[in-house]
Amino acid sequence: MVTDRDDIPGVNEDTRQRDKKVAAKVGALAEPLCRDEGLELVYVQYRRESSGRILRVFIDKSGGVSLEDCTRVSRQLSDILDVNLEDLGPYNLEVSSPGADRPLGKPEDFERFKGQAARIRTLQPIGGRKNFKGILNGITADGVCLACEHGEAVIPLEKISIARLVN
Repeated sequence: MVTDRDDIPGVNEDTRQRDKKVAAKVGALAEPLCRDEGLELVYVQYRRESSGRILRVFIDKSGGVSLEDCTRVSRQLSDILDVNLEDLGPYNLEVSSPGADRPLGKPEDFERFKGQAARIRTLQPIGGRKNFKGILNGITADGVCLACEHGEAVIPLEKISIARLVN
């Protein structure tokens, strides 16, 4: 899963890697739960904020996510995490819809939302830039294709810090 902690000043590499590992573990536990509930696991984010550690799980389904969907997944996932990730420490779990600025974290997301506007931030500069905005042209073996103002950019998946749809 893609996280958006990769370019925050003051966050060291060990913390970034730990957060990525936690998000990946949570994603692996949440995926079958969401599938069983008829939902799509969109994105998992784990980060430190002023209120403490936050674990955000974004879910979706055709026709939209209801409050009941979020509540049901939150309760079940909380129990699953308590059993499987005992060493996580204190955190707040938030389960919600991805909203209009939906995060794109899986390779298939870039194909699914082909033709829509997106913003992509990279870990390191590509062609002298870290921030890209344009229309998604899908994904190839080389990376995500984005039609930008100055031509098409191909951004390798492993270089993406965060990608989101934009209105």
